[in-house]
Amino acid sequence: MKSLPRYGVPVPTPLLLCADPLRPTRCDPHFAAQAAVARSLGAGVALVDHDALLAGRAGEAVRRVPQGLGPLWYRGWMMTAEVYADLGAALEERGARLCTTAAMYRSAHELPSWYETFADVTPASAVMPCRPGLPPTAAELADLASALPPGPGVVKDFVKSRKDDWDGACHLPDLADTAAVHRVVSRFVALQEEFLTGGVVLRAFESFDRAAGEARVWWLDGERLAITAHPDTPGLLPRPDLTEIQPLVRRLGCRFVTTDVARRTDGAWRVVEVGDGQVSDLPSGIDPAAVLAPLIRRR
Repeated sequence: MKSLPRYGVPVPTPLLLCADPLRPTRCDPHFAAQAAVARSLGAGVALVDHDALLAGRAGEAVRRVPQGLGPLWYRGWMMTAEVYADLGAALEERGARLCTTAAMYRSAHELPSWYETFADVTPASAVMPCRPGLPPTAAELADLASALPPGPGVVKDFVKSRKDDWDGACHLPDLADTAAVHRVVSRFVALQEEFLTGGVVLRAFESFDRAAGEARVWWLDGERLAITAHPDTPGLLPRPDLTEIQPLVRRLGCRFVTTDVARRTDGAWRVVEVGDGQVSDLPSGIDPAAVLAPLIRRR
């Protein structure tokens, strides 16, 4: 299963997928189609116990990864950058190596790490670190909001928003309304519980063409890999203009990246979110080979 040349053709790079929590010798059903595609393309599949990983037991989490597997790509559930680093260290003890380093993972996964690179093509944002259960004070939020253009905004943490609770824990109708901003941000922090990542991010609200939906653009080593629908709008597939975005992806310097892009009502294509491709979900109905086939040919 090692990724070594064989008769002049590189052996496909293995995938590390999440195990089924109820049947740990099998792949999590959410990733089963990806496992099947990888195997059909000749790539090995190894399993990681995601629950053990999140519980701080990285060595136990990778116990089913074969020794000496070499470079591999992870495709699975999200984890913090710290947990990802633990995963990488545990794999190295077994002779395996993640193709995406821990530094690359953080750069693509957390907004404060990618925001400066994409600042010209993404909504204006202001960041305040905080711990789970301890939202910023009203005064701190007022100061944070003052760095943004006047008008509406949204709140998220370094990785996720709660747009499913749009009015209660996401949308900020007026960034100058300190009491309302504090109320929504406090609810957001409370709902995130221990899963709050990094702190609070306030972002300027921009109006997008909802009828067109978002596109998820997959990038590998700075080159476009595929364009898919966003998982939230699988029936919509806009065709974005990536002229301004591709050079920024290259500048970010991460191997496997996604950018969620949408067309603003004035016609400009904007980056809504950046993510590490290993933990970015595929929309329903897409053949995983569109992303996996080129991926497993790289080490």
